[in-house]
Amino acid sequence: MELPEDKIREYNRRILLARMRLLSKNGFYGLLLMHMSFALDMNCETAATDGNKIIFGPSFLDDLYDDELEFIMMHEILHVVLQHCFRTGQRDDMLFNIACDIVVNSNILYSNRGDLSSITLHKYGESMHLAPDSQEGYNYTAEQVYEMLLQKHPDSGKSPLTSPGFLDDHTKWGSDQPDYIADQWIKRLLDAGKAISIREGNDKRGRMPLCAQRIINELTKARTDWRSVLNDFVQEEITDYSFMPPDRRFMETPFFMPDYNEKEEHPEDILFMIDSSGSMSDDEITAAFSEVKGAIDQFGGKLKGWLGFFDAAVVAPRAFEDVDTLKRIHPKGGGGTSFECIFKYVEHNMSDKLPSCIIILTDGYAPFPPERVAMGIPVLWLIDNDDITPPWGKIGRFF
Repeated sequence: MELPEDKIREYNRRILLARMRLLSKNGFYGLLLMHMSFALDMNCETAATDGNKIIFGPSFLDDLYDDELEFIMMHEILHVVLQHCFRTGQRDDMLFNIACDIVVNSNILYSNRGDLSSITLHKYGESMHLAPDSQEGYNYTAEQVYEMLLQKHPDSGKSPLTSPGFLDDHTKWGSDQPDYIADQWIKRLLDAGKAISIREGNDKRGRMPLCAQRIINELTKARTDWRSVLNDFVQEEITDYSFMPPDRRFMETPFFMPDYNEKEEHPEDILFMIDSSGSMSDDEITAAFSEVKGAIDQFGGKLKGWLGFFDAAVVAPRAFEDVDTLKRIHPKGGGGTSFECIFKYVEHNMSDKLPSCIIILTDGYAPFPPERVAMGIPVLWLIDNDDITPPWGKIGRFF
C-alpha cells in the first residue's frame, strides 16, 4: 500500500516543523537533526534509525502529538550520536536495546530539566529512564546499564522480557559502518556544543545532555598528567635530542616541546595499543583515544607510528602520521582482555620493522605476561586508575 502524495507532504511538514521548534527550544538536538534525513516505512510500527536516517511508521506518526514527535526525534538522534546503532556486539539484543533507551531517555529528561512530560507518550506512558539501581540513566553508559540489567535478568535470552513505556524499533541497527561516519558525528557533536550556550537560571531553553557534555569534555581538554612521563620515556628510549630547554616558539603553550632546530630525529615507529575490551567503558576508550591524539599534538605532529585496539585479540594496527589520519581509526572489541596478544602480534606480524616502543592504554584488569614477551622493546603502560600497577615496564596514569 502506497501513501498518497498529500499525506507524504503532511508528514514531511510535521517533521520539518518539529525540527524547527527544536532548533529554537533545544538547539543542541535541532542542530544535530539538521544532518539527518527522514523516511517513512509502512512496516515500521514505531520509529527507528539505521544511523543514517530517522524512520517513522505512518500510523505511529499519526498518533503523536507535536511535543511527542519532538521527543521521538531527540530520542533517535541521541542513538545516532552515541553510536548505539553499532555497539550491540554479542550482547543480548533486548537487554541492550532497553539499556540504550534508558540512557537516551534519561539524557533527554535532563535536557528538559526533569520534566517527565517531555519523555511521556500518551499511548505508551512514561518512557524508561531509570537504571536498575534506581539512579538516572544519564549517570551511566549503555554498557554499564546493560551489565546491571544482565545481573537482574540473567535468563533474558531464554524467556521474553517485557518493559514499560515506549520502545523504538532497533532491528535496523547494524555492527558495521564506514570509518568516516563516527568521525563525522564527533565533529557534528563538537560543532553543536560550540554553537549553543548552556544557560542556567531563568533561561528555559533546553540543556545539552550530560552524555554529550562528557564526550565533548573528553575530546577537548587534556585530563591527565602523564605528558611528562611520555616526554621522559620518548627521550630515554627513542631519541637523543633534549627536551630542555623547550623550543621558544612554544613557551606560551602548556606542552613540553623539544627544540628541533639542531637535530632531525623524530619519534617514529611508536605502537599505541588501546584496550577496547568489555571492562573498558565508552568514556574510558574515548579518553584513551584522546590521549593518543594529545601525544601527537604534544610532539608538534612529528610523532609517527601505529594505532591499534585489543581485547582478547589484536585489531591490526594502522599507521598514522598526523591527527587527521588518526581520526579515521576506530575501536573494535568488547570481549575479554589479553596483554600477551599484543606482543604475539608484534612478534608474528611486525618482525620486519619492530616498533621503537609500545605504549598500552588500559584499565589494567588482566593478567600481565612476563617481561620477556616484549623482546626488549620498551613498554609504557598508561593506566586509567590508581588500583593497578604493572609488574614491569614504565608506568603512567591517565584519569
